[in-house]
Amino acid sequence: MAGEAPKIGLGIDIGGSGIKGAPVDLATGEFVVDRVKIPTPHPSTPRAVAAVVAQIAAAFPEHVDPATPLGATFPAVIQHGVARSAANVDPSWIGTDVERLLADATGRRVYVLNDADAAAVAEDRYGAAKDATGVVLMTTLGTGIGTALLVDGTLVPNTEFGHLEIDGHDAETRAASSAKEREDLSYERWARERLQRYYEVVEMLLSPDLIVVGGGVSRKAEKFLPLLRLNAPIVPAELRNTAGIVGAAVLAVERFGG
Repeated sequence: MAGEAPKIGLGIDIGGSGIKGAPVDLATGEFVVDRVKIPTPHPSTPRAVAAVVAQIAAAFPEHVDPATPLGATFPAVIQHGVARSAANVDPSWIGTDVERLLADATGRRVYVLNDADAAAVAEDRYGAAKDATGVVLMTTLGTGIGTALLVDGTLVPNTEFGHLEIDGHDAETRAASSAKEREDLSYERWARERLQRYYEVVEMLLSPDLIVVGGGVSRKAEKFLPLLRLNAPIVPAELRNTAGIVGAAVLAVERFGG
C-alpha cells in the first residue's frame, strides 16, 4: 500500500573482534541507518558481551520499535538458543543459553543463530541466492571454511562441512583462503588443486543446486571461480559484511513476527 511504513528488523553480529548492529529494512535488506560497531570486550565473557549487545540494541530508538525482536549471530554452534562451542570468544560461553541471556539484557525477544547460517539466509532473501530453489550451499572461505545449507529457503542449521576429512586432511586446512596465503599459492593453483577437490566432494555428498562463496576473498572471485568445474553453478556472495546482521534480523521477525 502506498505510504505504508517499511517493516524494520534489528540485527546484531557478535564477533571475536567487534560487535555490530543495525536496523534493517526487511523489504530491501538494506540498513536503515549506519551500523553501530563496538569492540568486543576482553575477556569476552557472556555478561560483558551481553552489556555491549544491550547498548547497541538501544542505539536506534527513532528507527526500531521496542517490540521488535532482536536477531543475533554468534560464532558457535547454536542449538535451541544454547552455545555448544565457542570460536574466538571466551570458552565460558559453552553451555550458555545465549537467547535467554540477551533477552534479559535487552528486554526484547531474541533469536540467536550461527554467523554463517545468518549470512546464508541474507543471501537467500536478498543476494546471490535470491529466487533460488532446491538445495543452496554457502561456503565462507577465510581462516577456515564456514558452511550453511538451505533447502527451498529453509535453513538446516549448524553444518560443519569445512571440517570434512578429504584425502586424509581436515578440508579447511587445505582449501581455506588462509591456506592459500600460508603456502603462497597462486589463485590458479589454489583453485585447481584445492578448491576443485573440496567442492567436488561436497557436491557428491549434497548435490546442491547452487553454491555461494563468501569471505573476503570472494571480492576477487573472477580469479578463481571460473576455474572450477562443477555440476552446480558457483557464484560469489553479494551482501558480504552486512549479511550477518541482515540474516539475523530477518529470521528473528520470521520467528516471532514484527
